[in-house]
Amino acid sequence: MAKQPPLKSSTGPERTATTGHVDNRTAGRNRQPEQTEGTTMKIGIIGAGNIGGNLTRRLTALGHDVSVANSRGPETLTALAQETGATAVTAAEAARGAEIVVVTVPLKNVPDLPAGLLDGAAEGFAVIDTGNYYPRERDGRIDAIEDDGLTESRWTERRIGHPVIKAFNGTYAQDILDRPRPAGDPERLALPVAGDDAAAKEKVRLLIDELGFDTVDAGGIDDSWRQQPDTPVYGLREGVDAVTKALSEASPERPEGFRG
Repeated sequence: MAKQPPLKSSTGPERTATTGHVDNRTAGRNRQPEQTEGTTMKIGIIGAGNIGGNLTRRLTALGHDVSVANSRGPETLTALAQETGATAVTAAEAARGAEIVVVTVPLKNVPDLPAGLLDGAAEGFAVIDTGNYYPRERDGRIDAIEDDGLTESRWTERRIGHPVIKAFNGTYAQDILDRPRPAGDPERLALPVAGDDAAAKEKVRLLIDELGFDTVDAGGIDDSWRQQPDTPVYGLREGVDAVTKALSEASPERPEGFRG
């Protein structure tokens, strides 16, 4: 599949005509009813762009205890915190006590994350990596990815020092708000999820189910090239069968448009 990806947010595809713009005025449209009961988790989100911001909105609405951070400091997140009830913190504080940590920053900024980023996280915590490698548009050339053949998420987990689960990297940010559906709904979308830690992957898949989406196991992190940009599943808005088929049709060869 040789299509060029649509305009995107910092970590995922975007449908809007202006890069990075998300219209949250449609946030309530077609949304799955929020849960009022269930297990509340502490979740840390590092990165408050389109994906991170909308995950903050949905996860707080579901009753989770969310801490959110960005590179500019908690004082710049006052509006998001007031809107959602999330706690604005520094990046170094986001993972404290967290059962799930979401790293949703541009790939080029991963090495700049603070040392000890994951210190103090809860026992058995999972890390979700939503990142994508855009060498020409944003990140510059990363030799370990292009010359050594590392998948984008393998490169990320080596930088942060903890295994990751790759998810949401091909998800339209606005769909997190607009496209949740209850289990069994024929219009429910499915997201690919890759990772090596079976327990962490299951935790992430259960969270995605709670958010209103099905999941497809895309294999380990070394298999996560199947969901990188310009693969058939990237940006695909379909159910389990179509996502499974798209993953099987991916090529391990990096597209020319995504080489530095």
